[in-house]
Amino acid sequence: MLEILYRDEHFVAVNKPSGLLVHRSMIDRHETVFAMQLVRDQIGQRVYPLHRLDRPTSGVLLFGLSRETAQKMGEEFASHERVRKEYLAVVRGYCEESGLIDYPLKEVLDKMTDAKADPDKDAQEAVTAYERLATVELPFAVGRYSSSRYSLVRLAPHTGRKHQLRRHMKHIFHPIVGDTKYGRTEHNNLFREQFGIHRLLLHARTMRFTHPFNGEEVMLEAPVGSELEGLFREFGWEKSY
Repeated sequence: MLEILYRDEHFVAVNKPSGLLVHRSMIDRHETVFAMQLVRDQIGQRVYPLHRLDRPTSGVLLFGLSRETAQKMGEEFASHERVRKEYLAVVRGYCEESGLIDYPLKEVLDKMTDAKADPDKDAQEAVTAYERLATVELPFAVGRYSSSRYSLVRLAPHTGRKHQLRRHMKHIFHPIVGDTKYGRTEHNNLFREQFGIHRLLLHARTMRFTHPFNGEEVMLEAPVGSELEGLFREFGWEKSY
């Protein structure tokens, strides 16, 4: 069963584990378990996905409980201003204390599902704010360095492009640990071998939005889970996030 973070007559929010698809996809045709299906069976009613969350990313996942709710929230998510999200990530190196990444991104196309899409479409506006919360230096050699450095960062996307956070952190040379598409293999291997971590270290920690039916602010927060808690404790980051 998935951890339910919030539920009323219009919404249900869960803490999605890393590795779970939100819904059925042609890209993963052999997968048989999805968050939509699990939540539907758990609460006994149909649910409507309201936003994306990459398969390897854990954290807050919000569903609507009716078409009307899905339509109303579709407008909210499209604005990227009225729904505010924050993520936690572990990245390679010591990044700056804070910054704003304003770097347009070309649309990520899939050969199967986006066969008819225009590959020459202009890059779209993409903006991410980040804040460094903590750092650690580990006594493990990586490449030509005798030790390895990492940062815990808070990420706040101002736009919603596919793989935006992962691509933006790669752009500033601080890729997210565990990212097999945009990250660094040697650092991913270190975390697998030394800490038993086989996942992307990106967690959707919070989401805030104004309830479209009663006007109240809704604050959703997803605990990081025992795996990340244990890693953060080992790094001395317990009080940093």
